[in-house]
Amino acid sequence: MIIDHIANASKYFSLHPLFENAFSFIHSNYFDQMPEGKTQVEDGLLAILSNANGKTKEDSLKKFECHNKNIDIQLCLSGNETIGWKPRHHCKNPNGEYNEEKDVQFFNDNPDIFFQLKDGQFAIFFPEDVHAPMIGDAMIKKLVMKVKI
Repeated sequence: MIIDHIANASKYFSLHPLFENAFSFIHSNYFDQMPEGKTQVEDGLLAILSNANGKTKEDSLKKFECHNKNIDIQLCLSGNETIGWKPRHHCKNPNGEYNEEKDVQFFNDNPDIFFQLKDGQFAIFFPEDVHAPMIGDAMIKKLVMKVKI
């Protein structure tokens, strides 16, 4: 997992061939004009824009998730988002089977840590990062970039 501010995005371009394109998309868009939902940026790169009320920790942990085929770049555009995190190899309680179509595995474990993202901050979640996003008590506007591995 990586946590940083969008101003430092170029430091991570070398981690994946599509990271530079993902962050270029982020820098070149006016998210107040972009419709909510999914936007296919290019092959292997999907943007998901949402603006929703934050969830309780309990509700978010119902979908304590990780992915096998995608890396998530989760950017907080406005609001104050809390995210739970735990390394996948420490999770012992799967919540159902891996869903290949949706590329998601849920767990019934508890996060090791909770951290916050504020405007312009992002987290990168690799397949070994189990995460519970969107925890908060107000509106959270965020962009998730799904980067195909």
